[in-house]
Amino acid sequence: MMSSSPSVALERPITTTVTFERLVRDHKDRIYGYVCRMTNDSPDAEDITQEVFLRAYQSFHAFRHDAAVDTWLYRIATNLVIDRFRRARRAPQVNQWDGSGESDEVREVPDPDRERDPQARLARDELQRQVQKAVFALPTNFRTVVLLHDMEGLSYEEVAQALGCPLGTVKSRLFNARLLLRRKLEHYMGNAE
Repeated sequence: MMSSSPSVALERPITTTVTFERLVRDHKDRIYGYVCRMTNDSPDAEDITQEVFLRAYQSFHAFRHDAAVDTWLYRIATNLVIDRFRRARRAPQVNQWDGSGESDEVREVPDPDRERDPQARLARDELQRQVQKAVFALPTNFRTVVLLHDMEGLSYEEVAQALGCPLGTVKSRLFNARLLLRRKLEHYMGNAE
């Protein structure tokens, strides 16, 4: 039986279509959100997400059931995104956030006191736009670790497993990515405090 926690390893192999459908249902939104943030293109993200689960279904016999299934899915997703960019010979585009609040790229907990102050709200909205822009401007290998660790909540070890790289590389990329973000956002962070 599969645990309700998406990062817990499967206790037994998936052997039925019904169980695989449950796996898809449990993980599709997180994988889609991750792919959407990596590609900045909803139609591409939908296609890649479908391809992730198609590949997972086709290669499930090779899955090590002692590993976390979501880590395995993130690895498939990351590889597909990278392959898509290589094939298209294009870099990811910076997504222009429309400020509607419907985008899940920058998540926040609303602060009721700040919502009452229009200037504070404008400053927060501008900071959100700048953070999103800065994250999407990062090199792909830096953006990937930031999204997996800081936004998707994977541990360093899970990120290393998902990307197929050493733990030290993940920590180094995350450190350097945060350093770049800090430099790009220094001006805005001073105004937000």
